[in-house]
Amino acid sequence: MKIKFLVGSLILAALFTGCNKPAEPEVQAKEFKEEPLKLEQKVVKKGEAKAEEITLTFAATSDMHGRIYPYEYAIDSEDKSSGFAKTNSIVKELREKNPNLVLIDVGDTVQDNSAELFNNLDTHPMVEAMNTMNYDVWVLGNHEFNFEKEFITRNIKNFNGAVVNANIQNEVDGSDFVLPYQIFDIEGVKVAVIGVIPPHVPMWEASAPEHFKGLKFEDPMPAVKRTVEALKGKYDVLIGAVHLGRKDEYGATGAFDLAQEVPEFNLIFAGHEHAKYVTEVNNTLVLEPGAYGWGVATGEIKVKKENGKWEIKDVTAKNIESKNYEADAEIIEKFKPVHEKSREDANQVIGKVTEVFIPRVDYITGAEKVTTMPTSQIEDTSIVELINEVQKHYSKADVSSAAIFNVDSNLQPGDFKKKDVAFIYKYTNTLMGVNMTGENLLKYMEWSANYYNKAVPGDITISFDEKVRGYNYDMFDGVNYVIDISQEPGNRIKNATINGQPIDPNKIYKVAVNNYRFGTLQNLGLIKPEDKYYDSYEELQDGGRVREMIVKYVQENLKGQLSPKIDNNWKIIGIEENIPGREAVIEKIKTGEITIPKSSDERTINVKSININQI
Repeated sequence: MKIKFLVGSLILAALFTGCNKPAEPEVQAKEFKEEPLKLEQKVVKKGEAKAEEITLTFAATSDMHGRIYPYEYAIDSEDKSSGFAKTNSIVKELREKNPNLVLIDVGDTVQDNSAELFNNLDTHPMVEAMNTMNYDVWVLGNHEFNFEKEFITRNIKNFNGAVVNANIQNEVDGSDFVLPYQIFDIEGVKVAVIGVIPPHVPMWEASAPEHFKGLKFEDPMPAVKRTVEALKGKYDVLIGAVHLGRKDEYGATGAFDLAQEVPEFNLIFAGHEHAKYVTEVNNTLVLEPGAYGWGVATGEIKVKKENGKWEIKDVTAKNIESKNYEADAEIIEKFKPVHEKSREDANQVIGKVTEVFIPRVDYITGAEKVTTMPTSQIEDTSIVELINEVQKHYSKADVSSAAIFNVDSNLQPGDFKKKDVAFIYKYTNTLMGVNMTGENLLKYMEWSANYYNKAVPGDITISFDEKVRGYNYDMFDGVNYVIDISQEPGNRIKNATINGQPIDPNKIYKVAVNNYRFGTLQNLGLIKPEDKYYDSYEELQDGGRVREMIVKYVQENLKGQLSPKIDNNWKIIGIEENIPGREAVIEKIKTGEITIPKSSDERTINVKSININQI
């Protein structure tokens, strides 16, 4: 397969060759051809054997999501807890103490934060940054497969270290797609690193099977056990580098499951969950360093040679936060053109916003940053209205569904810029149109309404199920409905009508969903691949990403004038409104005297209702 790219604004060829200035703008057609990966399993040597007692040092980043500079381009603002420039300062400090450190990235590296602007370069800047920092291992995450397969294979080839995933195979012969493990000889100690990825890529990328064409993804547990068996006698220390949450969101193997079932692991670095923790499971330390460069996960393993064999004497692990470190000058200088190009793109003016879209982003405090309940997930808002309006327009759907990926999403009066689109729609999703029976549409709506905890007498606030991620809560347009949270999950959608008529279980409706939800709905058995009638990527290529469609819609259909509008087609019922003492409790929440709980990993806010009977 050949893919042509037009590089019109900036060719960064000189960027990574020691030049301190960006290359001159140039127009150039680039053609890339996908070729099979040539795997070479070799032992990488670090240092000479010279002591009978050694301390091995490991460091890992995960879920960097396009962040080289400590900068968030969607809001055009510095983020002092992000970026390879910050983590490299930590890594350099660690290498001063132990130059034979093994440096690992645990995946979800090349997607987000304007990273897609550079997909047409021979080597993506995120991969070039890892090469600059001398990463030893890169574990592919699920977001590495958001793009054409040629893109990821090209960058695998151009990564200077070992790309390691034990549970991705080539369909044609069952061979490994990349190396299942990498062995290092560190001062005479053999260290094996095994990597894995969530097996759900085919579901998440169901709308674009070309992204993983010819590949199959296995549950991590059998893949890891098979790999450990193959490694017998080849290692002294075993490290896991797993792009997995503590528990898998769909019931497959999680990082803690591997620690429990594979006692051979001496240390496991995890990812995917965007969480920050260090936990011992079955005598194995498992840790994750958050996301975006919040920190670096580190581990030290002390080994001593006894009777000709290396014995592990101690294992310690911790996360080192990046916020108190200065950005590394080498990374800042080398990748300055990437930063400047990203900011330039983010600040392109698309139109004008006439007035604020959500007056109270935090439902209780009214603040622009949510600390209690997000207005955007407990009532209809102009932000989700805009997204669904765009999706319905291009897909010609009866009904559209959309999630709010950032609960702080809002639009303020003034210039409407590309960065604002990324702020209200975080991901590079595409749009799918599917034919769905009324019966299955109602089941889909019930699945979404599982997001809410059941309301009980005395509840002052509405809360969310800790086990359901916010990106899995869809709000629907084109259908009027009520969500009764006093009812059990599966029995909450009431009075659902389309064009004033109750949803007909046997009628076929056209429903607009993003490409990720297209895979989810197949997994739920609510649609089949042949139910697809529209695919924005097939029709518009990169212009078919929802963010680009929002830009086009504002420019062409709204003539650049963007005003908030809302039809309040849905609402929540089932919570008492006139509870004596309610206002006093609300006031205590506003002042912080009463705090609304977050999930243990802090990724989900508002996971428990404040109940007046429990205060």
